[in-house]
Amino acid sequence: MFALKSLSKYLFGDTSKNNIVELPQGQLFLVRPNSPKGFSELIFIDAAAYIRRTGKDFQYQLVIQRALQEGETELDEENEESSAVQVLGTDKDERVFLLDEEIRLRFDTRTVGDGEETVFAWKDLSGDPGDLYEFLIDSSTREDTISSFQLVAVQCQFERKYRRSFEQATDEQLQEFEFDDEPEIPQASPLPSPGSRTPLSSVPSVTRLLPSSISSRDMAPKAIEQTPTKAPAARTVPASREILANKEAELHLFDFNTGQFFKQDALVRATVIETGDWDYWLQITGTKREWLGQNVVPDINPVFNLEYLSFIFNHYTEDGSAYSWLLRFKDRESIDDFQHGLMQALWEHANKTKWAKAVKDADRDYVLDAFNDLVLEDTTRDDRREAEAREEDEEEDEFEDAVDDTRADYDDDEDEDEEDEFEQTGDINSQLAVGAKTDRSFVVRGNKIGVFTHTKDNQLKYSTTINDVKTPKGKNFSPKKVMLHSEDRDMVLQNANDPHSLFRMDLEYGKVVDEWKVDDNIAVNVFSPENKFAQMTGEQTFLGLSNNALFRIDPRLEGNKLVDSQLKQYVSKNDFSAAATTEKGYIAVASNKGDIRLFDRLGIQAKTALPALGDPIIGLDTSADGRWVLATTKTYLLLIDALQKDGKNEGKLGFEKAFAKDSKPQPRRLALTPSHVAQFQHETKAALSFTPARFNTGEGQDETTIITATGPFVVTWSLNKILKGQKDPYKIKRYGDEIKADNFRFGSDKNIVVALPNEVNMVARRALQRPTRESIMATPQKSKGRGSYLSRNDVVNSPY
Repeated sequence: MFALKSLSKYLFGDTSKNNIVELPQGQLFLVRPNSPKGFSELIFIDAAAYIRRTGKDFQYQLVIQRALQEGETELDEENEESSAVQVLGTDKDERVFLLDEEIRLRFDTRTVGDGEETVFAWKDLSGDPGDLYEFLIDSSTREDTISSFQLVAVQCQFERKYRRSFEQATDEQLQEFEFDDEPEIPQASPLPSPGSRTPLSSVPSVTRLLPSSISSRDMAPKAIEQTPTKAPAARTVPASREILANKEAELHLFDFNTGQFFKQDALVRATVIETGDWDYWLQITGTKREWLGQNVVPDINPVFNLEYLSFIFNHYTEDGSAYSWLLRFKDRESIDDFQHGLMQALWEHANKTKWAKAVKDADRDYVLDAFNDLVLEDTTRDDRREAEAREEDEEEDEFEDAVDDTRADYDDDEDEDEEDEFEQTGDINSQLAVGAKTDRSFVVRGNKIGVFTHTKDNQLKYSTTINDVKTPKGKNFSPKKVMLHSEDRDMVLQNANDPHSLFRMDLEYGKVVDEWKVDDNIAVNVFSPENKFAQMTGEQTFLGLSNNALFRIDPRLEGNKLVDSQLKQYVSKNDFSAAATTEKGYIAVASNKGDIRLFDRLGIQAKTALPALGDPIIGLDTSADGRWVLATTKTYLLLIDALQKDGKNEGKLGFEKAFAKDSKPQPRRLALTPSHVAQFQHETKAALSFTPARFNTGEGQDETTIITATGPFVVTWSLNKILKGQKDPYKIKRYGDEIKADNFRFGSDKNIVVALPNEVNMVARRALQRPTRESIMATPQKSKGRGSYLSRNDVVNSPY
């Protein structure tokens, strides 16, 4: 099929399963030049145009859908075969047409007033002779988007006529579908169309469009030279010790201006070599030139798609500029061999150990699977997932972002005094704790803590500031880590200069009242609630981790608070870095080595030990039921299904029983597409660095969404879309500053609390957008909504 033989999934970035390409905005008219009913009729004043796959090979639909409406229906298979085109009469918000040469689909650009407008039209086969539909494309639509839509339409018509992939088409065969012999498209209305028209260049012919990345045929050198984004100069290839992979492929480069991959070379050799002790190099060489070379490091953000025989990665030049490249291999054996070589290089670079000696066969499969495009199974809640997905899509389509420009009133003189103090300290927001029992959020800023209430209209209202955090002995400190505790009445704090102790702040008084000495010899690197919802109860105990020990902390003990009977200490330095618990109190522990251990209780060996991918894990979360484990590294997230689906422990979690040696859980690596990463870094000049990712959480609620942030972007993944295997199942929102911390409002997946250096916001999740060139580039002004903004003056010197 067309979809399997092209790169359109990368080119168009559509996250649905069926839509290939779209024109996001326009107007649909029915024009009747020879009818007494009237010259033209406006069908949809605001609509989108799609080209959609059907359930049959070589058959596609042109869909015009009224804006902000759901209910796309499938074209009945019998009708598809019986007629070249059929308009569905059952859905007033949608018109569906079979893409066949009989409808004579064509494009035109014409002058209107001082500007131009672009339109495409096709025959109304159910109407009178000469009747046709016209879609007037909105003037804000980019020319490359229109060109891509036109080209895909031509390719789809070719496939329907010739019953084979468009990649086998000649230029002459594709030109059959330009329909230059048709009459000029009449203007739909004698009145100017609403909105100003900005000049657009003429729609290019099919011949001019052929060198685009959709085609896998060889490009002429002239077409390559016209690619807007130029490949940077190649670096010198270092001396090689050993070759780990050496395969032929086709090379494509991502263009920042159009958001498309363009083919650069039909035949290159991709080689992975060892250049030094645990150092490796990726080199791409064509028949006439060296294309690129770079160190093999996690930042290349590798993504393999075995179905499409494709490998996408990021390339960084010596000045830090990022580019996104795609290699397309000729067969499955070639990409498998290349993947094994590259992943071996990445793993050995990270672990400073030889892959063949340290990694068992089953563990190798686990590592390789994590970097493939996989579909996870979620057979336990199919109906619920489907309903949640529909509800999620409806909310996204119905959302209208309203901005409240009002601000809370503050005393000007007091604000000036507070700003002076802030500028002297130079502190910024660093941490965020979101309440569960009480609807409040707490933001750490140096040795001060800002307190906010969550309002009924889903905003943050500044409440007060806890000033001068200090130990019971009167020593000021800036909390390194914080955790809400005991029904949100207390907050557990850690002083970076005292790793053997923790402190309890009574939030009703806004004062540190206790110092808890954990152990004289064991430092506390990480602490976590006793169970997923312990924060909502009066539970006093909680978990602690050192570099190589896992233990329980009980503040009620006399003297040291570490519970000796529930201490699991390892001889080797495991370098533990993160922990999370389930509702039943099962424990997940991760390390800077990248491995994950699953326990059903403290003081024993882990029931399951998951291999390290090699990247340090900086954050960990679990679903309440323990089904899903979510780990965060600097450049990607790792979603692991802990449910065992076969064998003697079928139905058990990895927390309860060990996985069989040959049945490791299937991991899912959640990463931004390399092209989006390159676009991010092209716009912001900032390296990818995720904050600890979290599920939305609430008692009795299923997890539906994952949140994290990198640089100025907050990112959410839809768990529903991940489980269905939809591509790019994430959305973004860009802020003007780097995001320091983020989390969901407790009990909701609809609202997100975001802490920036000098602001705190609550944003609706539906305000996030699909990542496009425009949404990545957009830099919003600072929020000024009442209760949703915290100026830098608001977290200093306010009496509690």
